[in-house]
Amino acid sequence: MTSSTPALSTPRAAAPGTGPTVAIDIGGTKIAGALVHPDGTMTATTRRPTPRAVSADAVMAAVAEVVADLARSPLWPSVVRCGVGSAGPVDTSRGTVSPVNIGAWREFPVQARIAAELAAHGARIPTVLVGDGVAMTAAEHWLGAAKGHANALCMVVSTGVGGGLVLNNRLHPGPTGNAGHIGHISVAFDGDPCVCGGHGCVESLASGTAIAARALAQGWTPADGQEATAAGVAAAARAGDPVAEAAFDRAGRALAAAIAATATLVETRIAVIGGGVAASGETLFAPIRRHLASYATLSFVQDIEVVPASLGTDAGLIGAAAAAMLLPEGAST
Repeated sequence: MTSSTPALSTPRAAAPGTGPTVAIDIGGTKIAGALVHPDGTMTATTRRPTPRAVSADAVMAAVAEVVADLARSPLWPSVVRCGVGSAGPVDTSRGTVSPVNIGAWREFPVQARIAAELAAHGARIPTVLVGDGVAMTAAEHWLGAAKGHANALCMVVSTGVGGGLVLNNRLHPGPTGNAGHIGHISVAFDGDPCVCGGHGCVESLASGTAIAARALAQGWTPADGQEATAAGVAAAARAGDPVAEAAFDRAGRALAAAIAATATLVETRIAVIGGGVAASGETLFAPIRRHLASYATLSFVQDIEVVPASLGTDAGLIGAAAAAMLLPEGAST
């Protein structure tokens, strides 16, 4: 197998007759798939829950089910490429993934395995692998909230925290596809251990899992009808629960510190935040902006825009397709 890092500039209008792209989005909670058309619209969408406490092959079986669902579409014979966005870390130079939140996959050859599934359904097409943060960034820069910005940081705040960078109107995935993986920047040097092996990482403070765990540890109890999740904590925060508010303030501070550090390094002027936790709205965004004012103090990083992603849960699939559209002509798996 030959892995290729795509030449990641914004997708242009596709040539007449260009078919849809197979897009697969692999995360710690769900595995989704769709056929994405050259204008960014999607058809044949499908999803499976990400299996937990199972073998590597059992996780792959859920991916194979998603591919099989897509192959039933009448448009399947016209697919021309495949883009795979996965929770990270990824290694696009080798086509492997070791997602922090999918314990069964360590250096799992997902690119080759998906290419084999596609071929089994008659689609021998170029396949590209990107991290989910890079995929979301590709989508938001192409069609979403980062469109028109030459330099941007895009983030996914969900079960984990990931991200990607646009520099000079081009995605910057780095040699292995992990550049912009902001979730594992340490913002608390004496902080708790992170699942990645570090300490005080953004993800250990600001992921949905971390927010819920912090609130529960500080004495928050879900009200009737609420779940012990970040969404439940957000609902309690909106109702004025001080423990829930404090959990989101802590998450917002961690995100603000990471955004300011990134902007200081590469002079991004906008941070786009998507993912399930971002659905909390101002419960999350207000503390980010408040704390950002005390972290982004140098003249060239002041007034950073912090905005919600505009493509919602579709960003991972659209971004996986966008990355695949950027494959150099003739590249293959």
